[in-house]
Amino acid sequence: MNRNIIRLLAAATLLSLAGAAHASSDAAWQQFAADVEAKCKKAAVTIEKPTATIDPFGSTHYGLALLTGKPKGAKGLIAQICVYDKQKKTVEIGSELDGKKLGLMPAK
Repeated sequence: MNRNIIRLLAAATLLSLAGAAHASSDAAWQQFAADVEAKCKKAAVTIEKPTATIDPFGSTHYGLALLTGKPKGAKGLIAQICVYDKQKKTVEIGSELDGKKLGLMPAK
């Protein structure tokens, strides 16, 4: 009887590992990056035509992106950090960071 339980637990473990491997496929990571990019760009309301640089995997719990672009109604370059909650599939945007202070502007 104990052998049947061990076999059942082993089968359940293998099935769960197979599911985890599937979730880490190239297509799944590409979809993840596309979702992070789309949601972060939509949330970047203070940047005209934001450009997103996506961390391809993020952290354990979050997707990460750096958004850059021209601030609406002003000159210059700003950046914002975007954090994407992998479970909730929601984003939060950090405050505006000066592109010059970050070294994103070319030297004159």
